[in-house]
Amino acid sequence: MIAFALSHRAAMLGPIARLLLLFACAAVPTPLPAAEPHQYAFESIAVPAATADEPRRASVSTSLAIDHLEQGSVAWSGQRRCISCHTNGTYMLARPALSAVLGTPPESTLRFFKEQLASLASEPHENLRKSTKPAQVIYLAAGLAEWDRHVTGTLSADTDKALRLMFAIQADSGTWGTLDCWPPYESDAYHEATVAALAAATAPGWLADVEAGSDDDLKSRIARLRSYLHDTPPPHDYGRVLLLQASTRFPGLIDAAGTAELVAILRRHQREDGGWSIRSFAAPEAWGGGNRAAKLRSEPDFDSPASDGHMTGLAILALREAGVPADDAGIARGVTWLGANQRASGRWWTRSLNTDSWHFITYSGTALPILALHACGALPAME
Repeated sequence: MIAFALSHRAAMLGPIARLLLLFACAAVPTPLPAAEPHQYAFESIAVPAATADEPRRASVSTSLAIDHLEQGSVAWSGQRRCISCHTNGTYMLARPALSAVLGTPPESTLRFFKEQLASLASEPHENLRKSTKPAQVIYLAAGLAEWDRHVTGTLSADTDKALRLMFAIQADSGTWGTLDCWPPYESDAYHEATVAALAAATAPGWLADVEAGSDDDLKSRIARLRSYLHDTPPPHDYGRVLLLQASTRFPGLIDAAGTAELVAILRRHQREDGGWSIRSFAAPEAWGGGNRAAKLRSEPDFDSPASDGHMTGLAILALREAGVPADDAGIARGVTWLGANQRASGRWWTRSLNTDSWHFITYSGTALPILALHACGALPAME
């Protein structure tokens, strides 16, 4: 397997190699300049920086949340020209699923994903196994699969092509190469595998057609992914939540007892205020190579971290997808927390695990609560 466990190797490298390692992970954005305090900025889009002290709204605004998701996705695609797990990748995993209540998403991100498919498909497979490219391919396939499932209802040629490309760059171990610099997304290969499983199982009819067909190589790659997720212990409880999610669509990962165990783990993590905190789901050293451990341990609320939008939304969504009813007491407490904690901008605050500059996790920290509220029948109508 080509895996980029850079921080694990750092202590073993000489001074020049350590400098190269630092450069490899230097794509983390530098602190926001004081003159341009924007989280996302492109052309006419200027999304203010995310801060912990942003005022809370008295009630949930779906319109503000969706506007934030639309602007962030368009700005990232326009400025960065790549698919990122935490922004436009998350957009395509979330927004199509809301089509029944919010209408068809704007097609600008779909067009961008198709452009990226053409670009990535033109590269040698060896290049696509390096750096952030595996994650880009996986989120590309997953996003197109969500569009097909929720918008058109039929499998597209582009989605089929993206899924085949995804499996073509799979490692022999059954997962994909990943950096371990930026938790939770670019944090471990287990995360990549769960999203790949969701992608394969979400595309309308794709998984069943392949497994009933004659492409033995592709079938063996799917079996390899299933074996990896079935046999590999998750690296932390956050990985267990991702496994729970993947198992609700991709068959053969866990049995009923395993589902009950993962649901129980999620319940134990719920905090007194009704929310969940991503920081309670892994020891600092367990996020990827542990390269953020010192930052996390130095935070003032390390011993009792606050609930956040990302983990509260993900927890509720995973519980609902696992069959826990919307009127369950724990879910109801989580929904109440979401109702009381949306910020004035439309975001839900989530402090980054990586730096205290950009807090891009507030993007998924907004998308996941909206999906969770929708899954519970509690999403307010657009104003």
